[in-house]
Amino acid sequence: MIDTTPPSIDPQIADPGATVAAARIARRLRHADDWQQEIGDILELLGRSLDIHRSILFRLRETPEKSLVQSIPAYWLDETIEGISGPPTIILQSDIHSDPLLGRLAMEGRQGKMFAGLTSEIDGFLRKDFDRQKIKSFLSVTVFAHGHVWGTVAINDCVRERVWTDEEKAALEIVALALGDAIERSRSERHVSEIIHAAILQAALDAVIIIDESGKILEFNPAAEKMFGYERANVIGNDVLDTIIPEFYRAGHANGGEYMQRRGAPMIGRRLETVSQHASGQIFPIELTATEVKVADRRLFIGSIRDLRERRQAEEEIGRQREKLHQNEKMAAMGSLLAGVSHELNNPLAVVVAQSTLLHEFAPDPQTKLRAEKVRAAAERCGRIVKSFLGMVRLHSTAQSEMDLNAVIRAALEVTAYGARSSGIGIDTEFAGEPLTVMGDPDHLTQVAANFLVNSQHALAAWNGDRRIKVSTFRTVDGNCGFAVADTGPGIPEAIRHRVFESYFTTKPVGVGTGIGLSISKSIVERHNGKIRFEEVEPTGARFVVELRAIDAGAIVAAGASVPSGGLRHALIIDDEPDVAGSLSDLLELMGVKSRVVSVWTSAADVLNGYDTDIVFSDLRMPGASGMTVYRQLLDQRPGLARRFVLVTGDMIGARAEVEALPAHLKPQILEKPFSTLDVRGVLAAINDQIDLAR
Repeated sequence: MIDTTPPSIDPQIADPGATVAAARIARRLRHADDWQQEIGDILELLGRSLDIHRSILFRLRETPEKSLVQSIPAYWLDETIEGISGPPTIILQSDIHSDPLLGRLAMEGRQGKMFAGLTSEIDGFLRKDFDRQKIKSFLSVTVFAHGHVWGTVAINDCVRERVWTDEEKAALEIVALALGDAIERSRSERHVSEIIHAAILQAALDAVIIIDESGKILEFNPAAEKMFGYERANVIGNDVLDTIIPEFYRAGHANGGEYMQRRGAPMIGRRLETVSQHASGQIFPIELTATEVKVADRRLFIGSIRDLRERRQAEEEIGRQREKLHQNEKMAAMGSLLAGVSHELNNPLAVVVAQSTLLHEFAPDPQTKLRAEKVRAAAERCGRIVKSFLGMVRLHSTAQSEMDLNAVIRAALEVTAYGARSSGIGIDTEFAGEPLTVMGDPDHLTQVAANFLVNSQHALAAWNGDRRIKVSTFRTVDGNCGFAVADTGPGIPEAIRHRVFESYFTTKPVGVGTGIGLSISKSIVERHNGKIRFEEVEPTGARFVVELRAIDAGAIVAAGASVPSGGLRHALIIDDEPDVAGSLSDLLELMGVKSRVVSVWTSAADVLNGYDTDIVFSDLRMPGASGMTVYRQLLDQRPGLARRFVLVTGDMIGARAEVEALPAHLKPQILEKPFSTLDVRGVLAAINDQIDLAR
């Protein structure tokens, strides 16, 4: 019968052999530097003293599934017994799972119970294995080390079935206890522990510094070397106060230990942010976790330090991006407001331009013609300024078209002229004597030139010297075109010139600039495949230059030249502003086109009923129905009007997405307010060209 109860040690020991052997083994293990070097002799001594034929030390390791996996560090065999040669069997985890007895023994082993009995009384895996190894009787005791099951020490009788005495059980238990104590004290186990601790220090991403109560550095891991710029060998034994503590924190402390016990005391057991000092003297932010431990009669302080520079930089970048988003939102809101105001201004400007044109056309005397021409010129200038403003806030991609760079710069000068005059700043111009034809978006390039002019005005606003701006256009040696804006102001310091095109970098006072004008200008020029640069002006000042690829100039239609209306004889004008509609009708009549004006849109069927129109002009923004709604309804009734429809608007911001989404052959023509006679003639010519191409 198997006995799994702990032995009761009888004080009257019958056989002194077992007792003496256990005592010798315990004493030998107590004085051994490494139990593994002694285990072979110990197992032989145990076997011969107890008159057994096998003694084995099993190593047991617990798996995550709470099972035990067995290995054999050492064993002894009585070679005089025939048929028991060879190592003992290693029991696998799968064997433990599949055999009920092995599973029970694994559980009882964790409880410290002995396993003793006869092979003839068991079955399963162990019965077959013990029969194969000729084991008749068996006894094993659990070995505990570091508070856990380490393994078992077992003895076997391979000749006879025997009942183990209490003395034999007690002797084996003494050996197991002595082995557990030796394992805990062994150099190899301590070495493993030291390796683990050293590996943790070596692999730690945070700096780890250990000091004693006097402030002397005892440990300085590789992460600390990298973070603070010291080599470990050069700082071990140094005072931490003079090594990584900023100088302004050192006053009043004799050493680092005093610092930790006084100023550093609030750090113990907490995670906090503070500053430290690099070997170069640089002060940088850190996150510190400090712990106090006691080793024997010594107090040690362990500091785990994390460098916060990258995190702070990331936080600053997030702040910059948040500010950038805020600025973009402000600019978008400003653009929407400007678009709305411009639209309202363009309606009366359209009337003034059209009526002054008509007045000039039908004036009865030269003096009236001259006055009408002055009114028309002033109104058209107002219209160009408004269009330039709108062009700078429109949210659309670069639209490539043939243009004269001289005209772009003149538009930018008109937009910014008032600011220069009101500040007493003189502007000198030097335009090329020939057209500088480039492919680009005139709105975006006007924005670039205007930004240069505004920046120069800001630079000269508080300048006590000569206050002048020179604007020039030119053709380069290789035939390309360019323009430049130079001022006589203080210029830009050499140390920051490389940053002038960075987003949100500005030298202007708070509230004057956003720091994005030059970066946007650089982006626009690069989208045009051009170059932009800064140049110093002598004796003082700054000069910004843009160069663009030139193209051959196209045919230029002379201003005021008559453009035949072709087959366009009847027009439909849809506009809720009677004055604007009337002015457009009058201009069309000068070109031989009769018009019908509709101020309220009802439906395509009602408006077209009985009226055969050749061309349709519709205002974009109207109460009830927008110009795009009118366009879609007219196409349903008269698909042929797709090439004969003109949207009249003060700005295209509201409808650009809808217009751009249409197929190319269905996109309507655009007539922007305020429109001149030339603008209307241009639209009629474009409609005629489309009609001719469709034939």
